[in-house]
Amino acid sequence: MIYFDNAATTKILPEVVDEMSKSFDEHWGNPSSVHRQGQKSRAAMEKSREVIAKLLQVEPKEIIFTSGGAESNNLILRGILNANKSKGKHLITSKIEHSTILKTCIALEKEGYDITYLDVTENGMVDIEQLKNTIRDDTVIISIMYVNNETGVIQPIDKISKIIEGTNIVLHTDAVQGIGKEQILPKKQGIQALSAAAHKFYGPKGVGFLYLDEKYIIEKEITGGSQERNRRSGTENVHSIVGMAKALEIVYSDMLEEQEREKEMQNYLEKSLKNEICNIKINCGNAKRISSVVNITLDDCDVQTLMAALDMEGICVSGGSACMSGAMETSHVLKAMGLSERDLKSSIRVSLGRYNNKDEIDIFIQKLKEIVKRERGE
Repeated sequence: MIYFDNAATTKILPEVVDEMSKSFDEHWGNPSSVHRQGQKSRAAMEKSREVIAKLLQVEPKEIIFTSGGAESNNLILRGILNANKSKGKHLITSKIEHSTILKTCIALEKEGYDITYLDVTENGMVDIEQLKNTIRDDTVIISIMYVNNETGVIQPIDKISKIIEGTNIVLHTDAVQGIGKEQILPKKQGIQALSAAAHKFYGPKGVGFLYLDEKYIIEKEITGGSQERNRRSGTENVHSIVGMAKALEIVYSDMLEEQEREKEMQNYLEKSLKNEICNIKINCGNAKRISSVVNITLDDCDVQTLMAALDMEGICVSGGSACMSGAMETSHVLKAMGLSERDLKSSIRVSLGRYNNKDEIDIFIQKLKEIVKRERGE
């Protein structure tokens, strides 16, 4: 099998499996228990928190463990707004955010909050001038993703942080697609809140974290217990937290080398596509992107047919966000960029990772070429 859907999820690293296996045997106590077995689990969890905090150059107490990106995104939007009702009810986001942000915003609108959805350029970048013009006295939070999950475009987070410097506005970034691929340092970049999910950087599924600057108060969404400094109730998933910290430690240790290797593969893939297949477009090809994502529009081809045909050949790609693929919907990201309805139905995402190589790209190109010819009746 050739797996080119690393933006949806990544294969867990063997070192992470080993670390978690040891944890299952050693850290089975409840980390909230006061006896030695419980405190042994707590010590492992707090060590993991310290590892993550050190990599992001933040304080351990600013890391909140969650079940993943979806919970982190919900917690920050609702938690910040609910804790700061006296400051205002306005939130700014963009039209290309992940569904866990957009659908939460839709729900918040029904609850009386005012949401501004920023446009993007044809290259998938958030409109900075529009952002400047939509900031209000009652703006509480700006939530813009670090890297778009469908196009790989890196959003201008540093510019946004400069715009709101000196204000009380919270800048949140959904960094689920960025963590482990880009060196993100929240405090240096003026980011007050950040969401992450372990399964995007070769860790286990069902675990993630939220970074929140210690000066901000957040109202928890899950009530009952007082875990995570009373910011997120529920017994922590110790084994997965241990695995997440190990995975992040590994990807940070060789990030620059892996970026360079994946960039070479990305360039090779795009050049091969253009040379071997006619009437093809690399979406956002001129934008600043991470080195692992390539979004392709193939004229006169149906994305569902393409994915099914490639799957029959043992090749995994995506039509966009993994969270939306089962809904048979066209990409809201590409639509916001101005692609036609026809192009929306002809676009696929190829996302590379540390387990991929150029030989796999050659096989993919050959199989895709054959499938496209059949689709076009050539």
